[in-house]
Amino acid sequence: MAIGFTDGSVVLTKGDITRDRHSKTLTLHEGTSPVTGLAFRQVLKVTHLFVATLERVYCYALSTKEYPKIQLDTHGCALHCSSLSDPSQDSQFIVAGDECVYLYQPDERGPCFAFDGQKLLAHWHRGYLFLIIRDAKSPNKTGFGSRESSSAENQLLTIYDLDNKFIAYSAPFEDVIDIVAEWGLFYILTRDGKMFVLQEKDTQTKLEMLFKKNLFVMAINLAKSQHLDSDGLAEIFRQYGDHLYLKGDHDGAIQQYIRTTGKLEPSYVIRKFLDAQRIHNLTAYLQALHRQSLANADHTTLLLNCYTKLKDSAKLEEFIKSSESEVHFDVEIAIKVLRQAGYHSHAVFLAEKHKHHEWYLKIQLEDLKNYQEGLRYIGRLPFEQVESNMKRYGKTLMHHVPEGTTRLLKGLCTKYQPSADTAEKDLYESSIVNKANSEEFIPIFANNPRELKAFLEHMIEVDTLSPQGVYDTLLELRLQNWAHEQDLEKKNILQGEALSLLRSDHTVFDKALVLCQMHNFKEGVLYLYEKGKLYQQIMHYHMQNEEYGKVVEACKRYGDQEGCLWEQALGYFARKEENCKAYISEVLQHIDQNNLMPPLLVVQTLAHNSTATLSVIKDYLINKLQRESQQIEEDERKIRQYRDETAHLRSEIQELKMSAKIFQKTKCNMCNSPLELPSVHFLCSHSFHQHCFESYAESEAECPTCTPENRKVMDMLRVQDQKRDLHDHFNRQLRTSNDGFSVVADYFGRGVFNKLTLVTDPPGSKTAGSLEMNLQRDLLIHTKRTC
Repeated sequence: MAIGFTDGSVVLTKGDITRDRHSKTLTLHEGTSPVTGLAFRQVLKVTHLFVATLERVYCYALSTKEYPKIQLDTHGCALHCSSLSDPSQDSQFIVAGDECVYLYQPDERGPCFAFDGQKLLAHWHRGYLFLIIRDAKSPNKTGFGSRESSSAENQLLTIYDLDNKFIAYSAPFEDVIDIVAEWGLFYILTRDGKMFVLQEKDTQTKLEMLFKKNLFVMAINLAKSQHLDSDGLAEIFRQYGDHLYLKGDHDGAIQQYIRTTGKLEPSYVIRKFLDAQRIHNLTAYLQALHRQSLANADHTTLLLNCYTKLKDSAKLEEFIKSSESEVHFDVEIAIKVLRQAGYHSHAVFLAEKHKHHEWYLKIQLEDLKNYQEGLRYIGRLPFEQVESNMKRYGKTLMHHVPEGTTRLLKGLCTKYQPSADTAEKDLYESSIVNKANSEEFIPIFANNPRELKAFLEHMIEVDTLSPQGVYDTLLELRLQNWAHEQDLEKKNILQGEALSLLRSDHTVFDKALVLCQMHNFKEGVLYLYEKGKLYQQIMHYHMQNEEYGKVVEACKRYGDQEGCLWEQALGYFARKEENCKAYISEVLQHIDQNNLMPPLLVVQTLAHNSTATLSVIKDYLINKLQRESQQIEEDERKIRQYRDETAHLRSEIQELKMSAKIFQKTKCNMCNSPLELPSVHFLCSHSFHQHCFESYAESEAECPTCTPENRKVMDMLRVQDQKRDLHDHFNRQLRTSNDGFSVVADYFGRGVFNKLTLVTDPPGSKTAGSLEMNLQRDLLIHTKRTC
C-alpha cells in the first residue's frame, strides 16, 4: 500500500501504489476507490493521516508501527473537496459532500452542516470555510479537472464562518480553479486567467454592519471570536440591550445590561427601569451589581426597597442571610432600610450576624420593645460596649426589667464577664479584670429606689473603695426611707443603718450634715456636730428644739472643751419666760465652781428674765462673796509675807555691803563631799571643790546652783524692758491709726497682752525710786530663789 499527496510526493510507502497523473488521483492496489483527499493532523506529538475517497473516509494513526486504519464514514467526496481546519475547530478533517459538509475527529465523525449543492472545491483558512458550489442552472461538464475546452460554467463562491454560523461572503464566479490565501488576502483563480482578490473587512466594520441589521447575537459571537476586549463587548451588550428595550423586551434587555456591569454606569440602566411595572427587571440588575461587589449604598437601598415592595420575603432572606464571604453590600444601609420598611426581624438578624450592636439594640428596644432580649444581648458584649449601651439604654431597661438590669450592673461594676460561649469567657478570665465606675450608673435608678439600694449596698460590700458618690447616695436613700417609714420597729432599724454609714470613714462631713439636716435626722446631726467638735452647734440645736435638759447635758459633756457653753446656756435660760429656775441654778453652780463669769455679768444676764427672782442667785452671790472675802484675806496675808521677806532681804543686802561674809560650809554643794582646798565660795552661801566647780560651772562669776533661777529672772527683766518700749510704741501707733482694731489684733498676735508677773516695791515705800538697777536685780533674784 502506498499513500501520497495529490501532487505526487510520497509521504508514506507500504506496498504498491500508483498515481494516475491524468485523473490526478491516488489509487490503492487493494481494490479501493481512488484517493480524493489527504490531510495530516498532529496534536501533542500524535500524528494522524486523514484519507478521503469517493466512497469512504479513513484515518491512519502514523504514531504506531502498524499504521492502524479506522473507517470514519461510508461516503467520501470528490477531488479538492476536503481540507483540514485550524485549531479553532479542533483541527478537524473537512469533507464536503453534495448534501452536507462533514467534520471528522481521528476516531469519530464530528458535526455536519447542511450546505446543499455539488461541491467543486473546499478550502479552510483563518476560521473561514470556502466552498465552490456548482450553480444548479449551469450545464454539466465532462469533468471538473478536464483540460478540454468548454464553455464557462457558473459557480457560487460561499465563505462560511462556522464559529459564528453565518455567511461571510457569497458571489458567483466562472470556472474557479483554485483559492489561495496569502498576505491577509484571498485570491480567486479562474480558468480564463483572471484573478480576483478578496479582502476581509476589519472587525469594527463587520460589527457596524451587523448593528445596522440588528444582528446583535451574531455581533457578540463575532466579537468573542475576534477576542475583542471587555469594553468593546460591553458596548455591544449595551446596544443590544437598548435594542431590546425599545422593542419592549425588558426581560431580554435587562439580561444584556447585566452583562455590562463594571463597564456601564449603573444609573444608565436604573433610570430605564424605575417604573413599578419593571421592578422585577430592576431587582435582577441590582442583584447582579451586588454579586459583583459593584453596588454602593444607594444601590443597596434601592434593592431592599424593591424586595419590600414586591413582598418577596424569600429573596430578601436569601439576600441578607448570605455568608459573610458572599456579602456584597453595605450592611448598615441594609439594616436602616429594613428597619424603615418594617422588616424588623430581618434587620435584627442582619445586625446580630454582622455584629452591628448599636442597630441591634435600637431595633430590639425602640421598635420591637423586646427588653428581655435586648438585656440578654448586652450581657454578651465586650466590656466597653456594655458600658456605653447601659449608659444609653439603662433607664429604659431598668423600667421594664429591673431585676435583670440591676444584676447586670452589679457585675459590670465589679468583675465583668460576658455571658458568651466558653472560649470567650476563658479569654476574659485570663485578661485584666474590667469594672465600670458605679457612680456613673446611679442616675439609671432614678425611679427604682429599691433596686438602687440593693445596687449600692452590693457595691460597698464587695468594694470598700467605691466612689464617694456611692456612699453619699446610699446615705441619702437610707435617710429618705427612714423619714417615710411609719412602722416604729422598721424605723429604728433604718436609723441604725444610717448611723452606721455615718460612723464609717467614707462619708464627707459637709454633704452628710446637709443630708441629715434636710431629713431632720436628729441623731445624725448631733453625731456629726460632735465628730466635727461643733459643741456650740450641738447646744444651739437643743436650744432650737427647747430641750432644756439636753442643753444642760451638753454643757456638762462639752463644757471642759469649750467653757463659753455655760455662759451661753445662762443667757438662753435668762431669755426664757418659762420657769427655768432649776436649770438656772444648775448652770450657776457650774459657773461658780469653775469661775467662768464675773458676778456682775451674771446679775446683768439674769436681769432680763422676769421669772428669775433674787432667790435664784442668792446662794450663788453668797458663795461668791464668801470666796472673794477669803481671797482678799489670802492676798493680804501674802502681802504681809512679801513685805517681811523684802525687809529681810534688804537687811541681808545691807549686811553684805557693810560687813564681811563668813563661809562655814563643810561640804561641797555639787558632790556633797567634805570641802578640801582649793575651794570656791559664793555670797549665796554655796561652796564647791575647785575641780567640781570647773567641771560644772558655765561661768566663773556665777554660782552653778543659782544660775538657772538667775537666768529666768534675767529673762523676765529683759522681756519687761522690751515690752515697756513696745507699750509706748503701741500707744503711739494706736493714737495715729485710723483702724484701731487692726492695731490691737496685730499686737495680740505678737503677744503684747500676755499676762506678766511684775516685781514692785510695797506701796508707800520711799526708797523704791532711789534703788539702783543692780540692787533691784539682786532683790528679784533672791526673791525668786526663796519662793
